[in-house]
Amino acid sequence: MAATELDQIVNLCKRRGFVYPSAEIYGGFRSSYDYGPLGSLMLRNVREAWIRTMVQQRDDVVLIDAAILGPAQVFEASGHLANFSDPLVDCTKCKQRFRQDHLTDPNVCPNCAAVGAFTEAREFNLMFKTQAGPVEGSGTEVYLRPETAQGMFVNFTNVLQTSRKKPPFGIAQVGKSFRNEITPGNFIFRTREFEQMEMEFFVPPAEGPAWYEYWCNARLQWYVDLGIPPEMLVLRPHADDELSHYSAGTADVEFLYPWGWGELEGIAQRTDFDLIQHADHSGEKLDYFDQATNERYVPHVIEPAGGVNRAMAAFLLAAYDEDVVNGETRTVLRLHPRLAPYKVAVLPLSKKDTLTPLAKQILATLSDRYMCDYDETQAIGKRYRRQDEIGTPLCVTVDFDSLEDGAVTVRDRDTTEQVRVPIVEIHTVLRDRLGF
Repeated sequence: MAATELDQIVNLCKRRGFVYPSAEIYGGFRSSYDYGPLGSLMLRNVREAWIRTMVQQRDDVVLIDAAILGPAQVFEASGHLANFSDPLVDCTKCKQRFRQDHLTDPNVCPNCAAVGAFTEAREFNLMFKTQAGPVEGSGTEVYLRPETAQGMFVNFTNVLQTSRKKPPFGIAQVGKSFRNEITPGNFIFRTREFEQMEMEFFVPPAEGPAWYEYWCNARLQWYVDLGIPPEMLVLRPHADDELSHYSAGTADVEFLYPWGWGELEGIAQRTDFDLIQHADHSGEKLDYFDQATNERYVPHVIEPAGGVNRAMAAFLLAAYDEDVVNGETRTVLRLHPRLAPYKVAVLPLSKKDTLTPLAKQILATLSDRYMCDYDETQAIGKRYRRQDEIGTPLCVTVDFDSLEDGAVTVRDRDTTEQVRVPIVEIHTVLRDRLGF
């Protein structure tokens, strides 16, 4: 069964090298995390799985990588300077700060239970502001982007001309964003520095509703295809009072976290808001001329926007399992092979020099295709358990018989089944087992 408590994943991530508290030797930096050897690999795998589905397997979406820093004009046009804020209240008793819209009772402090102790709500802009220039106080005011979307809108004409695409087509991007959250928390679910996977899909205005429905279903299915049980996911349309200022309709893919349902990804009908705003503020045309119909129009936009970090957390929570093997409790991450940090672990039965050359040779040939681990210390059973706990789908064990019969043992993570395979057939066997 999936993890029922967040601490199950938090402890595993720290113990096995997925996620560390940032600046831990200095007491930590709240709501910031560093991704260790396994976590950095898994983050990359989430990104690559998204790019594979959204860009590589389609002929109507292209990929860009826009700047993180942007001038104030971009965010003034997008509405972020005026609208990207949360209602903030402070408790005058315990001095804690809260988002007013997240309070169960707007008159009672959830920290100290004081009644009527909140200050008047004030709007707190979530954007990080800094200066671009060599002399403090004399540079140009710039912002760290709160989303990757604006880089795709301001490059609409560039991409349209250089890619030779025409609506319906998409611009995709994966990259860091920054939000000065009032109440970050729940491990890597809500942090001030995070990574997004966003795509702006530009369509003829009349086709907006149909493409919105298409992307809602497609994005929900992506998580299912990568191993999250359907019962742990739901597509929740936003109520009218939840909609962003640019949205004609938004739905969230929500995941059943240990603390309840929470947003995993949002799919929004942004209409033509962004392109019109940037055209008005920049003085540049951001429209499309359809030669087939002799029509000029500003495309509408459907935006699927998910978080790499949140997706990783959801995949870990859903993959977590405990079962009993040979009378012992086993912790196992049943990660989809595409998401697992290591696809294959090469395990020589002994550290003796007689096995090492063959094991290293097998590692070298497999590493050309897959991210592999190599482990030759401790008993083989303990090494199997470690690979199970970090989600490695397959182990290849090199034993003394391998020197004689030219074969190795392939062990399956989920079933613990072991089969003997000729070394000359190992690539074919692993490809069939992993699916790639």
